[in-house]
Amino acid sequence: MSQVRYVLAAIEALNFTKAAARCNVSQPALTKAIKTLEDELGAALFHREGKRVLLSEFGRSLLPHLQHIKQEAEAARTLADNFRLLDQVPIRLGIMSTIGHVKLSRFLARFQKEFQGVDLEVSEGKVGDLRSRLESGELDLAVLNPLDGLGDFFRVQELYKERYVVIFPPDHRLSAVDAIRLSDLSDEPYVDRLSCEMRDMVMDVCRQTNVNLYARFRSEREDWVQSMVLARIGFAFMPEYSVTLPELLQRPLVEPSVTRSISLVTVPGRQFSPATAAMVRAAQKYDWPG
Repeated sequence: MSQVRYVLAAIEALNFTKAAARCNVSQPALTKAIKTLEDELGAALFHREGKRVLLSEFGRSLLPHLQHIKQEAEAARTLADNFRLLDQVPIRLGIMSTIGHVKLSRFLARFQKEFQGVDLEVSEGKVGDLRSRLESGELDLAVLNPLDGLGDFFRVQELYKERYVVIFPPDHRLSAVDAIRLSDLSDEPYVDRLSCEMRDMVMDVCRQTNVNLYARFRSEREDWVQSMVLARIGFAFMPEYSVTLPELLQRPLVEPSVTRSISLVTVPGRQFSPATAAMVRAAQKYDWPG
């Protein structure tokens, strides 16, 4: 790169002494570097006429390539500086699709305010999908509910726990109670959240306790589930921080009580970029709910 820089300075000045001054090197050092490059290329870049130099035909043909090399080197240096200074640096964050955005978005907003040069790319997915993308390097971090065995292969940092609640419209027959037992819901019209990673566990408990649930509506979309509950199609189980419609009533589910852990998951041994490391530290310090 020094050789390229010296050649471009000499082409502009057509004088080795002036070119050396612009490059902050001695004239013999510049001359030697250019001569070394000419020997490597096998042809003269300049015709020397005493103190005056002229660009050779070969030098003219090579000039666009040398300029391109300089531009690419400057772009690489800018990219490296931005990376070091957290300016226009990306973080690829995967979030489990059933996690409510309200609590998590507050953390992300604070992080963006503190690290304004970081570009945050958020994508959703199921646990299996997020796991695969973490392993392949498509994601830097993931926020999810670490199911059994996940912690054996990844580094898991718990952020917060959240209860499962029962949601229903304001005029529901159970609106006056403070907590709801699973047995209270037997034979009650039900809206099934198909995307829930804990759905099978809840259904197993229902079978074990002879609680009959028949779904009148099924959907993987959280907004559809809540809208259908509000339309009085039936009740639904939801994580407490996933409820977004203020008109809905929610009561904690008891007997049994169901909770899940929301955690930040990374790949052990994989070196963090400065931006990713900053987000991990911010997550550790953040005052999460509960």
